[in-house]
Amino acid sequence: MARRTEWPGGSADSSRAEKTLPPQDPAERARAICLRLLTGTPRTRKQLADALHKREIPPEVADEVLSRFEDVGLINDAAFADAWVDSRHHGRGLARRALARELRTKGVDPALIDEAVGRLDSESEEETARALVERKLRATRGLDRDRRIRRLAGMLARKGYGEGMALRVVRRALEEEGEPLPDGTVDAFDSSDPMESADSYDPP
Repeated sequence: MARRTEWPGGSADSSRAEKTLPPQDPAERARAICLRLLTGTPRTRKQLADALHKREIPPEVADEVLSRFEDVGLINDAAFADAWVDSRHHGRGLARRALARELRTKGVDPALIDEAVGRLDSESEEETARALVERKLRATRGLDRDRRIRRLAGMLARKGYGEGMALRVVRRALEEEGEPLPDGTVDAFDSSDPMESADSYDPP
């Protein structure tokens, strides 16, 4: 049986007791839900709207409350997107494509997504890709060259890096390590390597 989500204070007994009380004003309930969800964790308008829908808040009431929260700055999808890109790019090394996909799942407007991920240029993205490869390079030593390329480039692919950039970065890293890559070496990679599954990302 699925565990029921309770209100703050939150035992099943207290939830049953609430049913004996007069119904709370929907706008008050909506504000309480939003404030609770925003405590310590920024949320997008879509995330909050979904939460209000699950709580059976009337759509017109939810819209009014959410608009008011936006007016006072408690909801700011543009700031959310900027912070998400900064955190996930520098913390997890995700590329623009992966970041855009994550923001879409959060319900951020496409124009705001484009603006947020647009702050990362190709040069910054490639620098991050090189740092990711450098951290993984030692773990691939002992593998044959083609396997190393697939392993490293596949790791970058799961973080949203395009095939061209991934292969270019990996080739350069191996060359700098002293393993030159002759013409005709592997030009494709396997992005489903189970050895990388703990830190995976499936790009769109």
